[in-house]
Amino acid sequence: MEPLSGYDVGALMYCPAHGHGAIVDALRREQYPKPFSLAFCLEDTVPEDAVEAAEQELLQNLEALSRSRAEADFYLPPIFIRVRSPRQLRKLADACRPYAHLLRGFILPKFFLENCGAYIQAIQDIAALCPHYQYMPIFESPAMLPLHTRYEDLARVKEALEAVSGRILNIRVGGNDLSHAFGLRRSVRDTIYDVRPVADLLVDIVTTFSTQYVVSGPVWEYYSGEGWEEGLRRELSLDLLSGFIGKTVIHPNQIPVVNDMLKVSRQDYEDARDIAGWSSDRQLLVSSSTDATRMNEYKTHFRWADKVLHLARTYGIRGA
Repeated sequence: MEPLSGYDVGALMYCPAHGHGAIVDALRREQYPKPFSLAFCLEDTVPEDAVEAAEQELLQNLEALSRSRAEADFYLPPIFIRVRSPRQLRKLADACRPYAHLLRGFILPKFFLENCGAYIQAIQDIAALCPHYQYMPIFESPAMLPLHTRYEDLARVKEALEAVSGRILNIRVGGNDLSHAFGLRRSVRDTIYDVRPVADLLVDIVTTFSTQYVVSGPVWEYYSGEGWEEGLRRELSLDLLSGFIGKTVIHPNQIPVVNDMLKVSRQDYEDARDIAGWSSDRQLLVSSSTDATRMNEYKTHFRWADKVLHLARTYGIRGA
């Protein structure tokens, strides 16, 4: 199984692992817009007293999906499991071994200093049995809130992740969990960047991690009603401007909007391709853009160009 890049996750649709027996049939019938990724969630969406039943239903769904794939060819999104704890991660990695050909990896919630060591040790141990698994830590713990320790703690977690950095697919953020910590919730007219205590924290996360990892944007709660799509597009535009790539989604309606916003403009694509074709020993490392409206400079734009070309290959060029 070919490894994914952080750009490939895109729209990651959450599905509770409990009470969604129709998911396999929906996948087999290709009822969801493509491309997307799928997360079976065993954490916040599942009550404590239903966890064991949800685990069993998850395994049943994976078994049914495996049988369906043996019978017919259909689009299979990258599939992940969002666990509750390092202990459950170990348990499910073992229980899901018969379905490892379907799974891309695991999502690690509330990832921070208090549990990152246990998660990292589990990742290292599981690698001996399922070396293709990739992982997505979610930064949503209230432990990040205190300003007097935030920067140091984020740096310590990043340093700890170095031990498994090759297995980290991307970094995710929990906009709703962090809003909950402050007792806040954005309306359909607002973006997460209008919720300043949360926005400042999200920017600290992307500042810490985006030089090494792809960092995905927070969930948008609205999927119907007046203004939901305009609000999602507005927030995605600010996500991309701030360095976030991809989005957690909670309804199929949101998938095509995310995919469309991840497309690159023709101008960006042409300029990125031009910059990527330069070499550092070129006599002049600056030139006008392809449409003669802005400056392109190799030493300050080659990382941007690499990102644009990744997105163009995965999501396409707007208007093409």
